[in-house]
Amino acid sequence: MSFLSATLSRVKPSPTIAVTTKAGELRAAGRDVIGLGAGEPDFDTPENIKAAAVQAIADGKTKYTAVDGIPELKAAICAKFARENGLTYAPNQVSVGTGGKQILYNALMATLNPGDEVVIPAPYWVSYPDMVLLAGGTPVVATATLDNSFKLTPAQLEAAITPKTKWLIFNSPSNPTGAGYSRAELKALTDVLMRHPHVWVMTDDMYEHLAYDDFEFCTPAEVEPALYDRTLTCNGVSKAYAMTGWRIGYAAGPVELINAMRKIQSQSTSNPCSVSQWAAVEALNGPQEFLAANTETFTRRRNLVVSMLSQIDGITCPVPEGAFYVYPSIAGLIGKTTPAGTVISDDEAFATALLEEAEVAVVFGAAFGLSPNFRVSYATSDEALKTACERIQEFCASLG
Repeated sequence: MSFLSATLSRVKPSPTIAVTTKAGELRAAGRDVIGLGAGEPDFDTPENIKAAAVQAIADGKTKYTAVDGIPELKAAICAKFARENGLTYAPNQVSVGTGGKQILYNALMATLNPGDEVVIPAPYWVSYPDMVLLAGGTPVVATATLDNSFKLTPAQLEAAITPKTKWLIFNSPSNPTGAGYSRAELKALTDVLMRHPHVWVMTDDMYEHLAYDDFEFCTPAEVEPALYDRTLTCNGVSKAYAMTGWRIGYAAGPVELINAMRKIQSQSTSNPCSVSQWAAVEALNGPQEFLAANTETFTRRRNLVVSMLSQIDGITCPVPEGAFYVYPSIAGLIGKTTPAGTVISDDEAFATALLEEAEVAVVFGAAFGLSPNFRVSYATSDEALKTACERIQEFCASLG
């Protein structure tokens, strides 16, 4: 009999982390690998945020804090929601965790019972289904296709909901596709949810400030105020503020749910890093002007990647509204063979061959629940992106 928990058999390691690890191993072996798999900005954390962390250390703010966040950070989060989303929350409605992932995990652990279903639109962030499984729930995948710009339709949402549905996990702009829902598109989905009062909404708004062209971000409780009492609005400082390693995520929702999440956190990690919390206070309360400059850079990079990948026969690359990913289809390459003799039987075979033969690391689409595709992160330098896309062009042109 195995010593390990049977729960482990229900989940798998993160494919995005696996890709990054493999790319690192090849680099260590002397290979010139360009990594387009990591989901983090290449920008440094802004100086004012770093200075706030240094000051916190100098001031001795290095002790345990309240389990789910210092009062100053909760106040900053409430102010952010009011200022940017038109949502009013009190500090006792706010939870701060060790990254956005812990916030989502705590909420699922605190609410799911065996048999409970969670609707997850695909393509999805790789961790959603596995977190649901770890919490004892059942993921119900509703697939949004390229034909609809990777966005879930109201009819698809309606069809996915059953009497057992407890949550809808909603991510816009999306990881991995960059697809963003307009206010009208989101209102059509919230209209469906209004017909099913037993379904709660868990938003993942981590890419809120990474929106391009004329796209305007909005979140479900903002679009449909009647959903306020059954919505957990989740966000964090990782992406917009280039603070992935600081590990601060947060959410706001009904007091009963926040209290339950605090109980889970109190018996797992306790408080997030005290220094990181003070840095997050400065991130939310401090100057925000750099966000526009970062968005301009990401827009340029997006346009470069979309343009170069769209030139490849067999690849279709839609233009994303936000985040820093593109999610091209390789339907036209399936069945072809690489110069090394590898058959492109699916997107995993494509990504593996691309890494081994062209030294470009991407994440295969099956990891995100929709094939045949692959995800490119353009959160790296223009030079690296141009070289990587040239390698992808040459690799695809060599397929026979």
